[in-house]
Amino acid sequence: MVGKQDLKLLGVAVSPFAIRVRMALRMKGVSYEYVEEDLFNKSERLLKLNPVHKKVPVLIHNGKPMCESLVIVQYVDELFAVAGPAILPADPYERATARFWAAFVDSKLFPPLMGIVMAKTGEERAEKVTETSAAIAQMEEAFAKCSKGKDFFGGDSIGYLDIALGSLLFWFEAVRRMFEAEIINASKAPLLAAWAERFGETAEAKEVVPEADEAVQYAYKLRAAYAAAAAK
Repeated sequence: MVGKQDLKLLGVAVSPFAIRVRMALRMKGVSYEYVEEDLFNKSERLLKLNPVHKKVPVLIHNGKPMCESLVIVQYVDELFAVAGPAILPADPYERATARFWAAFVDSKLFPPLMGIVMAKTGEERAEKVTETSAAIAQMEEAFAKCSKGKDFFGGDSIGYLDIALGSLLFWFEAVRRMFEAEIINASKAPLLAAWAERFGETAEAKEVVPEADEAVQYAYKLRAAYAAAAAK
């Protein structure tokens, strides 16, 4: 382990974005203090440290807050460059490509995935399933190109894009359990399905990724909260 750092991380156990940061810190072998937040009753500290988005994760390094998971992961990779494996690719083109697809995950994949969870009707949910599946089809092609025949997007071991997409996998399983919607399967996305199994067996995933049942419970709580708000 790297010597103890003045690092604190505000997160939520089922937040894929907080999980990304935890995995990055795990890869670098960095010690830090983890603080669980309640997004249904946000703390004054969270609101003060992230006044723009009021979300987790927030990494506090030497008293300075940093927000947005992909930004934080890059910061961790640069700050602890000599500790643990590199997270981002060394090649500039491959680095840019990884950043592009990570942004795609956040803008084109995660929103419809959560749309499946929050849909009010079966028709709306079916539309979100179609949209999510289309994004997964593109990630299947991306994996074929980025992995170059190896086990992960990052090559022989997980890297930036693996973390970006892998942090969502337990939510895919939650969606399957809740609505019998299997988005990543061997028939439609064989490369990603095999990758997902390998990713789940990594030390980083085993240490910080929660069980899908936790996401299921959180999803029902989230749906109830939105329904209550809409009824006011």
